[in-house]
Amino acid sequence: MATYTRFEINGTRSYGLVNNGTVEELKGGLFDSLSFTGRQFDLQAVKLLVPCEPPKVLAVGQNYISHLGERKTPKNPELFYKPTSCLQDPDGPIEIPADAEGVHYEGELVVVIGKTVKNASREEAAASVFGLTCGNDVSDRNWQRGPGKDVQYWRAKGCDTFGPLGPVVVTGLDYSNLLLTTRVNGEIAQQQRTSDLIFDIPTVISFISRYVTLNAGDVIYTGTPGNTRAMQPGDVVEVEIEGIGTLRTPVPRR
Repeated sequence: MATYTRFEINGTRSYGLVNNGTVEELKGGLFDSLSFTGRQFDLQAVKLLVPCEPPKVLAVGQNYISHLGERKTPKNPELFYKPTSCLQDPDGPIEIPADAEGVHYEGELVVVIGKTVKNASREEAAASVFGLTCGNDVSDRNWQRGPGKDVQYWRAKGCDTFGPLGPVVVTGLDYSNLLLTTRVNGEIAQQQRTSDLIFDIPTVISFISRYVTLNAGDVIYTGTPGNTRAMQPGDVVEVEIEGIGTLRTPVPRR
């Protein structure tokens, strides 16, 4: 297992390897061979950024029975895109548009793809996973499926800051049975294990790759469990996944 981050210090952005509260700066990117600059920083002294730079962002809807409500279990993974411009750094705020109605948190396990994948078998799909991180698929329910429903999810799930991601990417972690917990203001709002996914990660990747080539750095939000509710100004949302860490995002007061 290894823990990677992307960070900024003194105006310079770099990737690094996290170990015992320090980050060792890397010369290259997330997928380059390990080569260090020799510089180390206290993890608390750097600004953590979205931990990778994805060419594209996909997300799976309706992937836990507990989240379906009265909807039928889908026959295939239900995919949609989120724009890369929606991504938000750890501890960065979720900015809710003034005319948004019912903007919900959705804590999720996120997969980082490590190599090109096309028409992949389950085995090939599993081997394409570079690492895992935490995500929040922020969603406006009115624009998604309410009276103000749009044809596409372009703003319901794609507004600026509607894709918090991080704080790190962890490699070599068994993603089949991790505990996912979402807290709002310290209280548990969602909690379920990834073993309850309707479509597991190899199935999702294999299905996507039949139609869309996946590339190194692409990320897939894998779905949210249970019930969600609208966030309020002043809320702090934390998505914690065992073995990875906690993604914290505040909602500013207006």
